Amino acid sequence: MSTHATLKRAIPLLASLDIDRTLTFYAEKLGFDTQVFHVDDAAGVERDGVQIHFWKCDDRHIAENTSCRIEVEGIDTLYEELLPRGVVHPNGPLADQPWGFREFAVLDCDGNLITFVQELV
Repeated sequence: MSTHATLKRAIPLLASLDIDRTLTFYAEKLGFDTQVFHVDDAAGVERDGVQIHFWKCDDRHIAENTSCRIEVEGIDTLYEELLPRGVVHPNGPLADQPWGFREFAVLDCDGNLITFVQELV
């Protein structure tokens, strides 16, 4: 038995008002086309090894006040992929930020804010 625990990854858990609709949105709009699990009140998707999990929620205000950040390589390419799909937040276009990241934000179909980031070098 190991005497040292290793953290492997973080998986965002976001609110979903309708699991099936959320899965369709993430596949068609954001390219998370691999379902890692799907049960009545929860699901998970994956793209490029990054997973996002969802739980069934009946309160839209919870989703609208939830966010996560996903670090990427090739953020300009991802932005060009997602921009024509109409998901980029109007206040979140691609920009270099003073805290050292190039980033943009999207809103999912439930109101969750997802910010894609790439560290400036």
